[in-house]
Amino acid sequence: MASQEQAPLSESIPDTARNYVGGDWTEPTGGEAHPIENPATGESFATIHYSSASDVGDVVDTAAEAFDEWRRTPPVERIQYLFDLKHELEERQEDIAQALTREHGKTLAEARGEIRRGIENVEVAAGMPNMFREGSGVVEDVASDIDEQSIRQPLGVFAAITPFNFPAMIPLWFLPYALATGNTFVLKPSERVPLSSQLIFEAVDAVDFPEGVVNLVNGDAESVNALIEHPEVVGVSFVGSSPVARHVYESAAREGKRVQAQGGAKNYAVVTESASLPEVVPNVIGSVYGNAGQRCLANDVVVGVGDVYGDLREKLIEQATELTVGSGLDEGTDVGPLITGDSRERVLDLIDDAIDEGAELVLDGRDFDHPDLDGHFLGPTLLEGVTTDMEITQTEIFGPVLCLAEADDLDEAIEMVNSTRYGNASSIYTERGGEARKYRYEVDAGNVGVNVGVCAPMGFFHFGGRKESFFGDLHAQGEDAVNFYTEKTICIERWHQ
Repeated sequence: MASQEQAPLSESIPDTARNYVGGDWTEPTGGEAHPIENPATGESFATIHYSSASDVGDVVDTAAEAFDEWRRTPPVERIQYLFDLKHELEERQEDIAQALTREHGKTLAEARGEIRRGIENVEVAAGMPNMFREGSGVVEDVASDIDEQSIRQPLGVFAAITPFNFPAMIPLWFLPYALATGNTFVLKPSERVPLSSQLIFEAVDAVDFPEGVVNLVNGDAESVNALIEHPEVVGVSFVGSSPVARHVYESAAREGKRVQAQGGAKNYAVVTESASLPEVVPNVIGSVYGNAGQRCLANDVVVGVGDVYGDLREKLIEQATELTVGSGLDEGTDVGPLITGDSRERVLDLIDDAIDEGAELVLDGRDFDHPDLDGHFLGPTLLEGVTTDMEITQTEIFGPVLCLAEADDLDEAIEMVNSTRYGNASSIYTERGGEARKYRYEVDAGNVGVNVGVCAPMGFFHFGGRKESFFGDLHAQGEDAVNFYTEKTICIERWHQ
């Protein structure tokens, strides 16, 4: 494959990751510099220092000091900062997208779409004064001359620990809601992809929030544990793998904090005989191979029901073969690299294990070699004949691998969908309302798509997740975010004059 035309590179991408504390940029003090690598080239183009426990303590203390004044700021004034933040993020969209593509590897089109979804949450949170009214209210004369009311109140300092796969969108699942509800906030982004978060905080800095209201701290597991253990942090949000999500959930709960911990996934898509394959196939391809498969909403196991399987198989192979693999900065790239060499090796091991267990490799991307780049590439891969007792159908792949399975009827397909320990998302492709309703009713997943391959909720709905895909009670976004970031105080009043 020849080199493709690239978009002009932004000159605004930082060459080192810094903390943002109390309205000022500071240098982490945790020791040696670590390289930030472009997954498409294998080359280091920036560095990050990790924060020490002392750095984390300073950040949280700064946020705690800012809380009292910020909570007293009327909600209608707090959201004015969000209106300004939306504008600043839109002004910086292309710079953030390019930083995201260089540090993560996804295509520019995917990066731009991710930022748009993040900004959507800023827009939703700007409606907080109206959202506050839900669940609040006054009842007069609950007893003689006594009125009772429910009042929402913010709690203090909240922290979010976010993953590498959507470094621009996922921080914005949390930041705008925490601020709009009157809390102060600390973000700890993935140490693999800190630069897009830094550019988001350049937008924050331009808005000129009051000092200490919104803060950024870079670091590794030491920083995560320091945030969880700090007594001034009242709540923690996390997105990442299920083992770490469980650790965060258990650790934060043990410290008496609120916690929402989004874990891994194993999503199935079911294609019935009534489905329209010209619409289904590109939708499935986008779900499985978009973002190089590195997303928790990828439907990487596709179940063909009955006679649809043969045609579905041929069309999926045909379209997957046509995908272009390369640098996300190249126009026309469909599939970028995996985030690290270790990630690529992990996916290769899953493929090899599946073959050993009896799956058939019908499209092999393992030996893809880019002629110009020494990145962590893996070509689109397709396995068929997979069964629910195989490791690859029970483990999140996080790579560009599609697994095909067959079911005799919809009942068998639903049984396959529910066979995993995860419950993040699942989709059905059908033109029959009865099949769609049965699927929605019986599938144990928090996000269900009907003729939709990536069922990502809009910002005004919460992001679902069940079983080992989520640890906690209140999810990100929407009405759950309002409840997570506030406490309802009951006030019972009697006046004698």
